[in-house]
Amino acid sequence: MKGLKHKLTLDRPAIYQIKVPGELGGSWPDWVGGMATTFESEGDGPPVTILTGALDQAALHGLLRRLYALGLPLISVICVDND
Repeated sequence: MKGLKHKLTLDRPAIYQIKVPGELGGSWPDWVGGMATTFESEGDGPPVTILTGALDQAALHGLLRRLYALGLPLISVICVDND
């Protein structure tokens, strides 16, 4: 987490990028709190869904619990910016 300008706190939002395998359906933006949903595919590999948006720690934990409850493994969770 080298490039972060400010210390992460529990109550201040930061921009996170979460990657999960597969291409998630169209209803996902409704329950991921307005996070941008994009898809990528490398060559013949399976598609990956990328969720990007500002979340505080409580919202991040809620989203991660929801992904877990759906049985979706996490590829990565990255704090992109906390400014």
